[in-house]
Amino acid sequence: MKEHANVLVTGGAGFIGGHLVERLLAEGRHVTVIDNFATGRPENLAAVKNNKRLTVRTADVADFHAIKPYFKGIDCVFHLAALADIVPSIQRPLDYHRANVDGTISVLEAARQAGVPKFLYTASSSCYGLPDVTPTPETAPIRPMYPYALTKYLGEQYALGWNKIYKMAVTSLRLFNVYGPRARTTGTYGAVFGVFLAQKLAGRPYTVVGDGAQTRDFTFVTDVADAFVRASGSEISGEVFNVGSGGTYSVNRLVELLGGPVLHIEKRPGEPDCTFADVKKIHKKLGWKAKVKFADGVKVMLENIQMWKNAPVWDKKSISRETADWFKYLGDK
Repeated sequence: MKEHANVLVTGGAGFIGGHLVERLLAEGRHVTVIDNFATGRPENLAAVKNNKRLTVRTADVADFHAIKPYFKGIDCVFHLAALADIVPSIQRPLDYHRANVDGTISVLEAARQAGVPKFLYTASSSCYGLPDVTPTPETAPIRPMYPYALTKYLGEQYALGWNKIYKMAVTSLRLFNVYGPRARTTGTYGAVFGVFLAQKLAGRPYTVVGDGAQTRDFTFVTDVADAFVRASGSEISGEVFNVGSGGTYSVNRLVELLGGPVLHIEKRPGEPDCTFADVKKIHKKLGWKAKVKFADGVKVMLENIQMWKNAPVWDKKSISRETADWFKYLGDK
C-alpha cells in the first residue's frame, strides 16, 4: 500500500474529518487541514492540536484563490468539507450548492494545478434515494431526494470527471450512516444518535420515527477513517466504493441498546425503510472490511455520552416545527 507523507484534509475539523486527521497523524503523516469552521469545531482536533505535523488553515474551500497555495507539495487530498443535513438543504439550496459543488470543483482544480497524485472524494449513500435493492450495490439507480443528496452526487460526478478529463487519480467513497464520538452535537435536527443521546441525558423519551422497524447501515467512524486510508494507498482510481458496516440495524434495536422510554412520531416522506450497503466491491478490490460491531459502537457512544450535554433536546413539537419543510416539499403532492 502506498504511503503519502504530506496530506491535506478539507473539513478536517468536522466529525469524520477529525477522526481521519487523528489516524493520519498516528501514522506519521504531515497533515494540513482546511476548514472554515462553519460546521467544524476546534474541539474535534483537541487531541492533536499540539502535534507539530498538523497545520490548520482557516478558509472556505469554495474560495479557490484562498486555498490554492495550501496544495503545493501535497501527496494526497481527502475532500470531506461539505454542508450536511436534509432540512437545511431544502431551505438553503444555494448555500449547499456553493459548499458541496463549487467547493468540490475548487478543491479539485487546486489539486490538479498543484499536481497532487491522489484525490479522495467523500460521497453520500443518500444518492440512492429509495433503493430498489438491499444490500444496495454501487450500480444501483441514482435518485437524490433533496438538495443535500443531489449536491453530494454532483460533487462526485465532478470528481470522476476530473479523473476522466485530466487523468487525476480519484476515488469516491459513498458513506452509509456514520456514527461515533464527536458526532455533531448542536444546531439542526439531524442524525439519530445525536438526537437520542441528548434525550437520554435529559431523561426524555426517544422520538422514534414511525414504528422504529426501519433499519440503517450504522458504520462506526474509525472504520470509515480506515476505509479512506486504505483507498488512498491503492493504485485503483476512477472508481466508486460503498462504505458500510456489513449489516443493517433497526432503530428499535438501537433503542434497546441505549435503554429508555419511547415516543413515536410521524413517519417522514422520502426516507428509505432500509439503508444497507453492498460492500463486496470494496472488500474485493481494496481489502477493506468494517471491524466495529454495532453493539460495541453503541457502547462507546454511551461511554462518551457527556459529549452531547450541550446538544439540543428535541421533542415532538420542536421536531414537527423543524421538519415542516421536509413534509412540504418531499411529501405527496
